[in-house]
Amino acid sequence: MSIAIIIPDRNLDDLKQRLSSALPNTSIEIWPDIKHPEKVEFAIVWKQPKGVLAEFKNLKAIQNFGAGVDAILSDTTLPQLPIARIVDASLTKTMVQYLDGVISYYLLRFDTFNLQKQSKLWKPKSPRRIKHITVLGIGELGKAAAEHFASLGYSVTGWSRTQKLIDGVECFYGEAQLSEAVAFADVVICLLPLTPLTTKLLDESFFQYLKAGSILVNVARGDIVDEDALLKALDNNTLQAACLDVFSQEPLPPTHPFWQHPDILITPHVSAVTDINAVVDQICENYERSQKGYVLSHLVDVKRGY
Repeated sequence: MSIAIIIPDRNLDDLKQRLSSALPNTSIEIWPDIKHPEKVEFAIVWKQPKGVLAEFKNLKAIQNFGAGVDAILSDTTLPQLPIARIVDASLTKTMVQYLDGVISYYLLRFDTFNLQKQSKLWKPKSPRRIKHITVLGIGELGKAAAEHFASLGYSVTGWSRTQKLIDGVECFYGEAQLSEAVAFADVVICLLPLTPLTTKLLDESFFQYLKAGSILVNVARGDIVDEDALLKALDNNTLQAACLDVFSQEPLPPTHPFWQHPDILITPHVSAVTDINAVVDQICENYERSQKGYVLSHLVDVKRGY
């Protein structure tokens, strides 16, 4: 029996060493250097090449290396096996800290002062009026973010595909309630999973739901936002600013118009970085559960896409 790590274009020596130490009686191999594919019973994947899992005829379970599973589920040749994802408590804390910093950045007009600096312009301004925040996607991360900002005194609304209840947060759900959820938002935070239903959900029609001068923060997946519609919304002042941590293509190409737009804040997908110790612990637990025939922890609902 063995474990295959299928994570292209990344140095995996540290991960292999950690797993080997935790599972000393199990062979750990890094794709594509798999000596005995027939012995692989557990695969750890992240943005795996489409069709690669078909090589492993005795595969019992698949472990996603992160929380988001859109990349693995986009593989139409995916075998019908249990798929688990990583759930990291520290991820939630990191995400909330990032979002808190972004809200403070715009509240205190640091974006404006940075532009003034470039023109050597000394022009004091009072803080922005940010009163209402909408969180799109109120799963584990979204719920934590919504509760955090509600505790700080912001008026917070949340929106999700299915009905949710969160104390102190007005919750909306379903396509019919999306416009109502964002109608009064000064800031819209996107924490939606990427699924066929959310791909390009934030398009030109969506931006027409927003009041003029709102701010978009996307920390979910780049493909949820229609990039051309976003640029148009910024240029016609529907949006006054956007903070983007995720993009359709990563790294963001040097020629991409986002780099040059004065109203876009770019961060390199750092809003929530998974703790490697938590990853290794969960991988080992799920490997052992799969060997014993137990249900994996943090199973993915393939039909729902998360």
